[in-house]
Amino acid sequence: MKAEDRQGTRTERLFAMILLLQTRPSMTSRDLAEHFDVSRRTIFRDLRALADSGVPLTYSEGGGYEILEGYQLPPLMLTAREAATLLIGTEFMRLQSDASLQHDADAVARKIEAVLPREIREFVDQLRSRTVLDPYWAHATEGEADADTDVDSGRWYKLSEAVARQRKVIMEYWVERRQELTQRRVDPYGLVYYTDHWNLIAFDHLRGEVRNFRLDQMRELFVLTERFEIMEGFDLAAFLKESGVRDEAHEVRLRFEKPALARARRTLPAHPEEEVEGDDWVDIRFRFDNLDYLSDWLMRFGASVQVLAPDELAKRHKELGASIVAKY
Repeated sequence: MKAEDRQGTRTERLFAMILLLQTRPSMTSRDLAEHFDVSRRTIFRDLRALADSGVPLTYSEGGGYEILEGYQLPPLMLTAREAATLLIGTEFMRLQSDASLQHDADAVARKIEAVLPREIREFVDQLRSRTVLDPYWAHATEGEADADTDVDSGRWYKLSEAVARQRKVIMEYWVERRQELTQRRVDPYGLVYYTDHWNLIAFDHLRGEVRNFRLDQMRELFVLTERFEIMEGFDLAAFLKESGVRDEAHEVRLRFEKPALARARRTLPAHPEEEVEGDDWVDIRFRFDNLDYLSDWLMRFGASVQVLAPDELAKRHKELGASIVAKY
């Protein structure tokens, strides 16, 4: 096992230390330091933390640490509703394009199912067999989870670690609108799943401001050991509300017939920044980065919607409609 895998985060190490001392008592601080590949000083801090949290540690007469017999970690207790929530969540993660997320979702689901009482497991199995998140997506990606060579594999996990541990990141980032590959050094503040793709919200040292970066536009990616501090006063929720999560986004203006707008609101892929109401129509304005997705989404509403801006989206919407008419 690699040193970094043994060490993991401190919480993981403390949990692993409890299990280790229960199965292999009388380990010395030197033994523990070698096993977890950390210093003895770190081990002493960990042991003190375990004792402070109520773990009954003792030092055996033969030398070495052990946990008093009878101590057990609290079992994982889930209600049927909680188990269903977790397992349906893993089904959603299996739809992600990142192969590492698919593998992790499968592993988590197996672990949860292994500890569920039979009655709850049967309930959850029935629910999962009758719940479909996205039939096309699930079919189209069938078998792709084994593609370890997927270039996106591990990208989400690397960035989630960087966010949680406040580590700087350097990357090559493709700017679609300019058809340009750029070098970026960023401080990752958070991850956001937006409509059809993941986004990284980060302070961009090149631009000197907080920007949004699509994970599917990233090329090479490296997480540094150098730490950063989040910009004073920054609030992720406020940033998303005020600025949206789209770097290089388009300003979109649509005119909906009122009955159609009620349906559109349920799946609108952005928060409207402005609405203007007429007699039988409503104009809405918002920002969005993926015009291909938006043009497909607009087809759900037929002639009940008109694109006012940008011209590029209006052109795509018109061409898509013409291609449909041409088939008849």
